[in-house]
Amino acid sequence: MRHWNRRKLTFCLAAAVAVCLILCTVCGGMWREQAMVTDFTRKNLTPGPGCLFGTDWMGRDMFTRTITGVSLSIRIGLLTACVSAVIACLLGIAAATMGKVVDTLIIGVIDLVMGIPHILLLILISYACGKGFWGVVVGISLTHWTSLARLIRGEVLQLKESTYIRVAGKLGMGKVQIACRHMLPHLMGQFFVGLVLLFPHAILHEASITFLGFGLSPEQPAIGVILSESMQYLAMGKWWLALFPGLLLVMVVMMFDYLGKSLRRLTDPASAHE
Repeated sequence: MRHWNRRKLTFCLAAAVAVCLILCTVCGGMWREQAMVTDFTRKNLTPGPGCLFGTDWMGRDMFTRTITGVSLSIRIGLLTACVSAVIACLLGIAAATMGKVVDTLIIGVIDLVMGIPHILLLILISYACGKGFWGVVVGISLTHWTSLARLIRGEVLQLKESTYIRVAGKLGMGKVQIACRHMLPHLMGQFFVGLVLLFPHAILHEASITFLGFGLSPEQPAIGVILSESMQYLAMGKWWLALFPGLLLVMVVMMFDYLGKSLRRLTDPASAHE
């Protein structure tokens, strides 16, 4: 146990969490058709050994339906987080390297996006894009890049003061060449940490706008759809229709948040001797 330090423990726990999320995503994709199967002879069954999360008013198994919904949310979160992170990286580097005019313009766009209530802007973009899958993807991708862009801009401004960056400029290297060859390798740590930390926000906002009716279509077994449909049955005592999907959504968000914090801890040189 002497060699079992905090970094190894963090790495093992993060790996276990990542495996759980991957299994949930894969199983949800495999059970998509099964989650849509109705059986009115088994409707409104309470949770038990035969059906862990019970069944709904159409006899659909809530366990497979919930796993499928979480899997869909994870896949949407993966796509939107990657797009947002790339936008943040490109605009953050451009703001810090392309001169005062470009910097002022990009900072103005960041302030504008952050100044509008987040969920309102997300709903407007999603609605303008026709709602559905691509409306959600475009809306989340265009509203979640601002904080990471500010962080990357600050890192690049610090890198510009480094001696080797100044020497590269004196040797005639262009701004784009310096950014790609000398700055990007130093930004990968912040980029991947920011990418993982974007996941919980993307998943929560996808579920939120779908719950409000501005996201995914009701035919899809999404967590927001499941929670929205369950509201009218809570007064009838069908508590399991909202409890288990809500708990699983919270657990997934917490897992991604833990992954992001663990990755930040593992990539921090100050924690190398913990």
